[in-house]
Amino acid sequence: MGIDDKARNAAEDVAGKVKEGWGKLTDDERLEAEGKLDQAKAAAKKAGENIKDGVNDALRDD
Repeated sequence: MGIDDKARNAAEDVAGKVKEGWGKLTDDERLEAEGKLDQAKAAAKKAGENIKDGVNDALRDD
């Protein structure tokens, strides 16, 4: 996983947390849900990148 991908995923996760928090603060359920969705997307991307990294590491070890 490149550093750019890690940074983008982290930024998306942070943005999701901010959206969720702002939604809770303002009683905006839609914004809160968008924030949770952004966090889930970031987590899925991170998991996919971790799998790719694991496969690449396994291939290099052979």
